[in-house]
Amino acid sequence: MVANTLFLRLEGPLQSWGERARWSVRDTAPEPTKSGVVGLLGCALGLNDDAGLRELSDNLRMGVRCDQPGRRLVDYHTVGGGYAEPALLTAQGKPKYSSGAPHTEQTWRSYLCDASFLVAVQGPPEMITRLAEALQAPHWPIYLGRKACVPTRPPFDGVGEYGDLESALKQHDKFDGPVRAVIECASTDDNAIRRRDAVDSHARWTFGSRYTRELLLNVNS
Repeated sequence: MVANTLFLRLEGPLQSWGERARWSVRDTAPEPTKSGVVGLLGCALGLNDDAGLRELSDNLRMGVRCDQPGRRLVDYHTVGGGYAEPALLTAQGKPKYSSGAPHTEQTWRSYLCDASFLVAVQGPPEMITRLAEALQAPHWPIYLGRKACVPTRPPFDGVGEYGDLESALKQHDKFDGPVRAVIECASTDDNAIRRRDAVDSHARWTFGSRYTRELLLNVNS
């Protein structure tokens, strides 16, 4: 079978898909981001170069069905502030101080608890075949946005041939509608929303723009 669509089932006790995460505040989008899914696929393939990850991002279009959106959790952390000397160090490897006192960095990290998403990825058939094979024997461990977020089941959920992402998400696997979905689209589409979660450079931590639209999917429609 020639397939143009790859399906991923992303489930776990914790997921985190940072879309505006910077410095001490590490947010999560309400559904998997394109940069996060491309990173997951890159782990399966063993990619660690910007060119390879950018090729995936540029050639794949993605849709997400939010079967179980989960609950948002914010975890409070502190970094540094050791007992004898502060554990937080400067770029020179020396203890970091702030206003004459040992510096402790506060961070807030957001997660989605007990969420389940169906992700459909469409692209050239040869790329879909390569990704499907890699997901079933990944080069590096797979995680759901952050390395601490381990999936509770293998992400690979099959392949197929579909005319568009909406049809793929509607017809693959049973679900109770209506269900929120987020689908990549053209900038000229009605209700298109600009997002900055396309991969530009993993090394420089920069992202490109893409557009998505939201809709409710109903299995009976």
